Amino acid sequence: MRMRSFPVLFVVLLCFGAAHLAQSQQVSDAGRKLVRKVDPVYPEMARRANLTGTVKIYAVVAPDGTVKSVEPVGGSPLLVQASESAIKQWKFAPAAGESKELVELHFHPQ
Repeated sequence: MRMRSFPVLFVVLLCFGAAHLAQSQQVSDAGRKLVRKVDPVYPEMARRANLTGTVKIYAVVAPDGTVKSVEPVGGSPLLVQASESAIKQWKFAPAAGESKELVELHFHPQ
């Protein structure tokens, strides 16, 4: 049964693209407004393994809104790496000082 569903799932993934793989992304409610978001690329190895999960990362954001650094809190190492790469490209609203934003990314292959 699993062998038959894999090719169908693979075709669906190819049709919908990576933007639909990380279905929901959120920044903590008390945090800064997100101005520009880059979706993570679903890793090929994770896709083959049909890996799903949630990644939690703290993003250290500079006063100008750029992401200075990221600190993974939890999640599969395969998904964490993709999440870190995407979050480093995000842009937040400017603020008076540096902040630390908790970001959750939920990966669900469809």
